[in-house]
Amino acid sequence: MENNLGAAEDAAARLRNLAADRNALAAGAAPPRTLLAGLGGVAACWVAAALDARPGADYQSPSWTWLLVGLLFVILHMIQRDTGLKFRRLGARANGAIALAALACLFLFSVSLGLVSLGLGWAVMITSLAAFAAVYGLAVVAYRAAVDHLRTVSMPHA
Repeated sequence: MENNLGAAEDAAARLRNLAADRNALAAGAAPPRTLLAGLGGVAACWVAAALDARPGADYQSPSWTWLLVGLLFVILHMIQRDTGLKFRRLGARANGAIALAALACLFLFSVSLGLVSLGLGWAVMITSLAAFAAVYGLAVVAYRAAVDHLRTVSMPHA
C-alpha cells in the first residue's frame, strides 16, 4: 500500500511540474508578428481591390483577388509550421477574434465599394489601412487566446 501511495504522490508531483513548465512555455510564446502582419497585408490588399472593381448595376469583382486566398493559405501554413498551433483547436475566444476580423474586412470592403462608386477612390487607402490594423490586431488577440486555450485544455487536472 505504501509503495502505491508513494508512486501516486510522485506522479502527482511530476504532473504539477509539467503544468508549471507548460505555463512557463505558454507565457513566453511570442506571436509571429511578421506572419500576422502578412495576414493584415492580405486583408488590406483585399479591401483595396475595391478600386479594381466596377460597382453598380454591372458589378464585376476583380479576378486577381483569388491569388490573395492562396497567399492566405500559405501564411496560415507558415504560422502552423512555426508555432505548432492546430487551427482546429483554437478555442472560442480565438475563433471569435478570427470571425470578427473577417466581418471587419467584409464591412470595410463594402465601404470601399461605396467610396469607389462615389468617385472617392483615394479614400480606399484609409479603409485598407483600417483593414490592416484590424486584422493584425485581431490576429495577435487570436494567437494569444489560442495559446491560452492550449495551455488550459492540455493541462492535467490533478
